Amino acid sequence: MSDRRVVVTGYGVISCVGNNVPDFWDALINGKCGIGKITRFDTSEYRTQIAGEVKDFDISKYMSPKDAKRLDLFCQYAIAASDEAMESAGLPKELRDSAIDASRVGVIVSSGIGGLNTMSEQDQVLLERGPGRISPFLIPMMIGDIASGNISMRYGAGGPNMGLVTACATGTHSIGESFWMIKRDDADVMICGGAEASIVPLGVSGFCALKALSTRNDDPQHASRPFDLNRDGFVMSEGAGVMILEEYEHAKKRGAKILAEVVGYGATGDAHHITAPHPEGEGMARALKMALGHAKLTAGDIDYINAHGTSTELNDKYETMALKSVLKEHSYKVAISSTKGATGHGLGAAGGMESIVCVKAIETGIIAPTINYETPDPNCDLDITPNQAKERDVKVAVNQNLGFGGHNGVLIFRKID
Repeated sequence: MSDRRVVVTGYGVISCVGNNVPDFWDALINGKCGIGKITRFDTSEYRTQIAGEVKDFDISKYMSPKDAKRLDLFCQYAIAASDEAMESAGLPKELRDSAIDASRVGVIVSSGIGGLNTMSEQDQVLLERGPGRISPFLIPMMIGDIASGNISMRYGAGGPNMGLVTACATGTHSIGESFWMIKRDDADVMICGGAEASIVPLGVSGFCALKALSTRNDDPQHASRPFDLNRDGFVMSEGAGVMILEEYEHAKKRGAKILAEVVGYGATGDAHHITAPHPEGEGMARALKMALGHAKLTAGDIDYINAHGTSTELNDKYETMALKSVLKEHSYKVAISSTKGATGHGLGAAGGMESIVCVKAIETGIIAPTINYETPDPNCDLDITPNQAKERDVKVAVNQNLGFGGHNGVLIFRKID
């Protein structure tokens, strides 16, 4: 492994509990939930009628209405979160005429689903008005890599530029692959994370058909309940989580505030089932072992884990088994939480949002809680920080996510020396 160190110097978020990092973090540590009835379309015929919708999002703060009309909502979220991340990192919004080498700044801000709303709307146009009325912006608004492309053009970032698709592990893998870009000297700075905006009729009905979603429609604030015995499915949400990763000496030279160091990354495949995680969490366990190996850390070094914790029967059970298999007796000592109780499941954005939670835990010494935990599940008997935040010195934090297709991703963050 290269001796180039990779650090976090900025972050930005759009979420159902806050449209910037301070509001997002305040909501999480105070146990606020952003889930409610879906307001954007009539859900009366849907099995699930709840989601974590972003609230009070004003795209005019970031671009003109004309430009916004050419971007799907997931891309708008990605740009808003990236703007906050760039500002928090002290990086100029126009890299071309700055002291930063723009050719060494890359972007991997990805989406698990892409422009589903645009695709749905234009399909309706095709059916009702014919192919001659389809928008010329359909394809560039729909494709999942387009957030990275637009962010690159917005700032003039000419380094490695791509989008990854690994379902609900997308954000984590985007940060992890950005880590390697810097390690192998392909870039000095990477803008990375995930964005999603799939709370549209086609997206919700698709997940309803899978019977993957909670149907606790009369009590949306308590519908997402990771590791609770009475969990009945996950709750869709949306938004974006973006980080600025930077080579350590590059960050020091420009006087950047260093928030944490990225020291490990693991990516594996279950090779098991299209939607269900591997029994006993075998693939996730290997991803965690891989990340620990790259970080040159042991299981006992981990202070906090932001679990994937989707509030589904199989995920929470098998994720617990994976942690036990890797951490052994330390699994009962480490602080764990799933912030999806508050945010719902951001799909491709989840890894970006939850990696920010890990860095904030390192910065503040506070573990955000797993809310809505009421009835213990004997299969999920670890310390999942139920309902109340707690103080803990966090030197090493882990984020882990998995996605349909058997994709597993793990990131390890460490307090900077």
